[in-house]
Amino acid sequence: CTFLALGTHFGKVFLLDIQGNVTQRFEIVQVFGLYTREGFHENFDCPIKVVALHPQFTKSNYKQFVTGGNKLLLYEKNWLNRWKTSVLHEGEGSITNVQWRANLIAWANNVGVKIYDISTKQRITNVLRDNVSLRPDMYPCSLCWKDNTTLIVGWGTSIKICVVKERNPTEMRDLPSRYVEIVSAFETEFFISGLAPLADQLVALYFVKENPDHMDEEFCARPRLDIIQPLPESCEEISSDALTVRNFKDNECRDYRLVHSEGESLFYIISPKDIVVAKERDQDDHIDWLLAKKKYEEALMAAEISFKNIKRHDVQKIGMSYINHLVEKGDYDSAARKCQKVLGKNMELWENEVYRFKTIGQLKAISQYLPRGDLRLRPAIYEMILHEFLRTDYEGFATLIREWPGELYNNNAIVQAVTDHLKRDPTNSTLLTTLAELYTYDQRYDRALEIYLRLRHKDVYQLIHKHNLFSSIEDKIVLLMDFDREKAVDMLLDNEDKISVNRVVEELADRPELLHVYLHKLFKRDHHKGQKYHERQIGLYAEDSTHCPLEKVQFFTFLNPNTHPNFLKVNQCLFSYLRALQMIMEELEDVDKAIEFAKEQDDGELWEDLISYSIDKPPFITGLLNNIGTHVDPILLIHRIKEGMEIPNLRDSLVKILQDYNLQILLREGCKKILVADSLSLLQKMHRTQMRGVRVDEENICESCHATILPSDMAKPFGVVVFHCRHMFHKECLPSPGTIPGVQFCNICSAKRRGPGSGILEMKK
Repeated sequence: CTFLALGTHFGKVFLLDIQGNVTQRFEIVQVFGLYTREGFHENFDCPIKVVALHPQFTKSNYKQFVTGGNKLLLYEKNWLNRWKTSVLHEGEGSITNVQWRANLIAWANNVGVKIYDISTKQRITNVLRDNVSLRPDMYPCSLCWKDNTTLIVGWGTSIKICVVKERNPTEMRDLPSRYVEIVSAFETEFFISGLAPLADQLVALYFVKENPDHMDEEFCARPRLDIIQPLPESCEEISSDALTVRNFKDNECRDYRLVHSEGESLFYIISPKDIVVAKERDQDDHIDWLLAKKKYEEALMAAEISFKNIKRHDVQKIGMSYINHLVEKGDYDSAARKCQKVLGKNMELWENEVYRFKTIGQLKAISQYLPRGDLRLRPAIYEMILHEFLRTDYEGFATLIREWPGELYNNNAIVQAVTDHLKRDPTNSTLLTTLAELYTYDQRYDRALEIYLRLRHKDVYQLIHKHNLFSSIEDKIVLLMDFDREKAVDMLLDNEDKISVNRVVEELADRPELLHVYLHKLFKRDHHKGQKYHERQIGLYAEDSTHCPLEKVQFFTFLNPNTHPNFLKVNQCLFSYLRALQMIMEELEDVDKAIEFAKEQDDGELWEDLISYSIDKPPFITGLLNNIGTHVDPILLIHRIKEGMEIPNLRDSLVKILQDYNLQILLREGCKKILVADSLSLLQKMHRTQMRGVRVDEENICESCHATILPSDMAKPFGVVVFHCRHMFHKECLPSPGTIPGVQFCNICSAKRRGPGSGILEMKK
């Protein structure tokens, strides 16, 4: 049962239900059970200002409460079921407010606010009043607990948020076990008559005084109920409402109270003549306000977000109101776009909207937003829109045909309509392309292919691939290549199993320039294929020599060593090796072939060109590292590799280079040993040969005087000199010795610059 207990200045107490109806009336103030006979009554020597009950005080359990007048008294029932009274505080004037939460009691008097811990029977803190110039009886303190440890204090224009915290046991000594920290303190524009918590925000009831036209006299204005967001040293206003209550011009700050019903979003604003009940606005209220302000989009968004909580509104109805509003404004595209979200799966609403847009001449606006997935409208709806576009906008019609699935409408009916329009405009490429697409959907691919080839349309190749129309293009190869040679050749080579090389060559027999392109690409892919056409291909290269450099021919013959040798010989003289190497690298992208070619030519310039081309291509660098070790110093390549470049299998390549280097060292050492051994053997052989005797007889002549080397009278003395070169001289015929004492040289050999022949034998007798 929820009720409101209202006390009057005459000492009477009324119990009201939440509608304001009086349910009970009491003439004397006392504590008693509404549903039991048990009660408590006592006379005090001073007026009772406030009463606070224990938070767990119920109709069957009322054991503790406090009263405030000039003293703060605590009443407790003892084990004999008798009331025991304790004075918690006195001597600082009247106690104007008491609030009890869990084990904490907070009260306010003329000096400030105190907090008492009933569990430890200790007073924790004293929060002093800020503005002592304000009369505490005219501007009383407002207290409210946000939770079991957070107290909110409002006094005059000041608000403080106090948090009760546990003290560190090492710091206690003679201090209370708890202390209070003020986490937020700020000033407000108006005087505070009441405070209440609202989540992490505050509800503040303000007493407002106005000074119109800067007059000396101030007037009391209507009280304000604000929601504020507390900050450490200030606050942010969230909302503000001025309240109309009776006699507000005669009321003071003390005449207003704000009471919060904990657990419910109800706030009671109490004035001398009125009680105003305020409650937190729900989403229905918010949507009402948005619709009243014609903020339909925000209203729709709010309804979608809170569709489970709204009670008076329907998301679809709000959406329809929004669509109607956009149509009235003339924003047809936005209205059509909203249909997708608002109408959803309601096909009846969709058709109604389509006919409405037709009536206002805006079928085009809604066409792109119609359902086209699992949920669809009747085919007649889509056909109606297509006919409208066909009548007024060929490009828009073509777009819809591309975007809409063919099963949305009767394809034959639309084909017939397009055909009728083509009779009036037979060369219209947009209509022809659209007709081809309609034929494609209807699986009449041959007719679609004819139109695409006629238009030289780029989708012809996609159509052939997608629907496997290779049997239909065998007699159209020339047309395809005239349209796009590169794509046509690639398609033919990719599908040799469907259109053979022989068939293509046969079709291109009368078009040598096309045949040349086809055979060249075929050869680049695999130079073993089409081998029987290689001689013909060479002829095509020759015919095309004005456009095809001879190095390309040489490139072909290098890759095809079976080419006629005379042709190779002729082209060898005309061929630029550097260009051929470049073609191997750029067209074949085959580093192994390039290395093989460079090895065959054994030209340093070729190797340099190959390294320069490969230096920014990691796979080429790997191939070079693996193969050039025996032809070029690998250091020349390694020094030119950019730092940080990632090279595949670099470790293996470097290991191979080191292994090749070690092998070369071993080979050189082996060769050196063989060379030394051979040199020694030959030297010994030469020495033995030179040490042998030389036969001299009557047939030998002197190379100087040309007389017989031996005298006719052998009894007379004579001298003969024979050189290792086998030239013979009479001793007296030789010139004087040379610069080297005791050494003579053959004049003949010296004159012929064959090197001097020193005398090896001197014959004397």
